[in-house]
Amino acid sequence: MKTPYRSIACLGLLLLVATSPLPRLSGASEREAPPLRLVQEIPLSGVQGRLDHFTLDTKRKRVIFSGLGNNTVQIVDAFAGKQIQQLEGLSQPQGTYYLAETDRLYVANAADGHVNVYDGTKFNLLTSIDFGEDPDNLRYDPESKRLYVGFGDGAIDAIDIKSNQRLNLNFKLEGHPEGFQLETKGSRIFVNVADKKNIAVIDRATGKINEWSLPKGHSANFPMVLDEVNHRVFVGTRKPSRLTVLNMDTGAIVASLPCAGDMDDLFYDAARKRIYVSGGEGFLSVYQQDNPDHYTDMGRFATALGARTGVWYVKRDRLYVAAPAGGALGARLLVFEAQDD
Repeated sequence: MKTPYRSIACLGLLLLVATSPLPRLSGASEREAPPLRLVQEIPLSGVQGRLDHFTLDTKRKRVIFSGLGNNTVQIVDAFAGKQIQQLEGLSQPQGTYYLAETDRLYVANAADGHVNVYDGTKFNLLTSIDFGEDPDNLRYDPESKRLYVGFGDGAIDAIDIKSNQRLNLNFKLEGHPEGFQLETKGSRIFVNVADKKNIAVIDRATGKINEWSLPKGHSANFPMVLDEVNHRVFVGTRKPSRLTVLNMDTGAIVASLPCAGDMDDLFYDAARKRIYVSGGEGFLSVYQQDNPDHYTDMGRFATALGARTGVWYVKRDRLYVAAPAGGALGARLLVFEAQDD
């Protein structure tokens, strides 16, 4: 979903000192340290327009993500803190997935309908798989060796990663699949179907599809993440701007909290039991999971306008957030370190 960019120069002033704690704006509990602090800004030379979904190559310590606005994929060395390579000539790239077991990078291209497959070392294009229309988010199931692809006006299919062939599973939905997640201890796929204002639950073993409702009046449900230990599904809606928590077994709504607006990603920090929501209005919202049914708002913290996507790098305790170019500032990755009390 396209979002217009406004000037971010004033917010950029909040980010000049990379080692300073993030400004606490509202709702934060009293703590000795904020839950996140900005530790680094990584410039993205020549990158313009919207930045989309992320993946990680943890062996090489790389952060990889789509530059949808200028048809590129960006590769950043997380330890060196610098942009090291750019793949060009893509066609509105959206979802990315680096698969370590085969050393392959998959990139979904919305405009030409293909998922490109690259060698993960030199990034040579190996093949391109046709999905017809608007392939978007990508998720991998290591047990079945399938990479699932949300695409078109309402479908999820998969790629067999051994042959790189489309499987034609024919999971049909009633609207374009936005953020979706695979459970690892079962056979379900949880899918945000924003067109229908609901969540589709697909049993990938039987093909049966159930639908769960959002809270009344909630819509534009884009990001999603799972907490399988506590059987919870976290969903972000833009209208209104809320984080909604659902019971993974029943679909019952457990909690709903106000959060940063225009979000496209949210992340679960399992070690700290925190949820981070990246909002394009220029803020991160952070919540503490007190227990599976209760959540404390830890505050909203400044990022940059249009910073809607990112990735939680578990092994580094870092949250990488994509800040698009705007005003006097170029595109960059904002790197936040999780902090304990």
